[in-house]
Amino acid sequence: MNTKLREKFLNIMNNYPNARTQSFGGHHLGTFVRNEVTRELKKLPFLSDQYVVTGSVGQGNWAGVPWIALMNNQITTSTQRGYYIVYLFSEDMQELYLTLAQGVTETSREEMLRIKNSIRSELDIDARFHKDDDIYLGPSHRARGYAASTALYVKYRLENFPSEDQIVEDLEKIVGYYEDFISQNEGNESKSHEPPIVVADPSADYMSNKTVIDHIYQYIKNKGFFYEREEIKNLFLSIKTKPFVIISGISGTGKTMVIKWFAESLGATKENGQFELIPVRPDWSDSSDLIGYTDIKGDFIEGPLTKVMQKALDNPQKPYFVLLDEMNLARVEYYFSDLLSVMESRDWKNNEIVTSEILDESMTGRSIAFPENMYIIGTVNMDETTHPFSKKVLDRANTIEFNRVKLDYFDFLQETNEALASKQINNDILRSDYLYLKDLTEKHMDLIKEVSYTLVGINEALKPLGAQVGYRVRDEICMYLSYNREGEMFSYEAALDYCIVQKILPRISGSDSRVDQTLKELFKLITNQELREDQEDYTDYIKVSKYPRSTEKLLEMYRRLSHDGFTSFWIS
Repeated sequence: MNTKLREKFLNIMNNYPNARTQSFGGHHLGTFVRNEVTRELKKLPFLSDQYVVTGSVGQGNWAGVPWIALMNNQITTSTQRGYYIVYLFSEDMQELYLTLAQGVTETSREEMLRIKNSIRSELDIDARFHKDDDIYLGPSHRARGYAASTALYVKYRLENFPSEDQIVEDLEKIVGYYEDFISQNEGNESKSHEPPIVVADPSADYMSNKTVIDHIYQYIKNKGFFYEREEIKNLFLSIKTKPFVIISGISGTGKTMVIKWFAESLGATKENGQFELIPVRPDWSDSSDLIGYTDIKGDFIEGPLTKVMQKALDNPQKPYFVLLDEMNLARVEYYFSDLLSVMESRDWKNNEIVTSEILDESMTGRSIAFPENMYIIGTVNMDETTHPFSKKVLDRANTIEFNRVKLDYFDFLQETNEALASKQINNDILRSDYLYLKDLTEKHMDLIKEVSYTLVGINEALKPLGAQVGYRVRDEICMYLSYNREGEMFSYEAALDYCIVQKILPRISGSDSRVDQTLKELFKLITNQELREDQEDYTDYIKVSKYPRSTEKLLEMYRRLSHDGFTSFWIS
């Protein structure tokens, strides 16, 4: 068998210590582990198409214990749960362990011990493999957690590393043990009163991004509201880019219901506590009505958002959705500023997204931060009863318009009930994969440069208004476009078109000549055409524009300025 696993493993062990002293973002060793080593493993004929092979050197920072996992997708597709084969490198890079181990993030200690004991007792293991707890990866908490999850292993030392044939032989044997245990577990499941050994959430459906979007689209379509598939793709990408999205549109277009059904299609309902609608009141002037407050007796009274955050923290594998209905009835900056600040503190820690505290332990009995599995969507109307948004808020959200109404859509009346079934998903599908621009450099450096050059031109057009975008907006546009590329959803131009509408145009409002100049400059930038006052029909411009949504919205805003003497993204 013509493989080079020995050479690649040794390359990691010899070079990782020095790599850890260098910048994480874009480092070639990360690409090597994630791509080259996994490709080498996939060449092996005894790994069926059911196997997911993935490697990691950390997320945002170098991992103390890098790993390469081989997972049967009938058991798990995430290293946070289930049991699987995994190569674990010791923290000092002197040893490599081939193991049959378990996800430590979403498995209780009791369940982990039960599975470990079952593997050791039920399988007839070759003498080369150890069934003890003497594996030592290093002193860190994460290293000790990996070691505790290991059911059996074989150890390779750097100083006398085995041959290629021995490495392949060991892997083929452990794959056989893995498959034997799966078969025995499936065979015993109907006879045993014990819960099955499979610890991946049995209710969770593993789906690709494309499959998820197709499912959400069909689910919402069957409810009788019409939205284009592209609008659902955009909503999905926006939520994945940042867990805070603003939905605007004229009254009656189903802004509230589309979010309710989006969540419901993914198994999040009011009944199971994964979806919460919180109506915003006009008298909210601080965060106490949303997060909570301490009463005159010194007792903490939980706000509705705090209750959802606690549920989300207790169930990290499931997504939780909060819908802030009519969120601009009160000034968003007043009651939501604490959340906005905490959201911006998102950081990587042990491959999890963590934030600074919202509430400390002295108030609620536990430290509460912004959960990585919670998503906040706000609906807004713009009329005389509501408040405009500041740039601080607009910088931190994608603003999506739902203004399309298709009253003659009747297909949903013909659909069967079977098509209405929701899916239970794991939060991994929606969770952000990137928090910093450096996280993208390894895969998407070309995209970062292309977006940045485009934004330089846009900033020149926005300069008269003082509405230029900064690093945060640039980074989030790059992340949106990276998720789009990886999911193969839109063309680059179509995805950037959504970003211009959602992140750039909401910043423009006013009544003076500077607004007129900015609209004309942006129009010229994205269409290569002049915006003239004597031109009435721009239909052809929209049709041929690379950015038709942005072109149409700019024309709408320009006409409003011409007719009313004032324009804004928000006025319908």
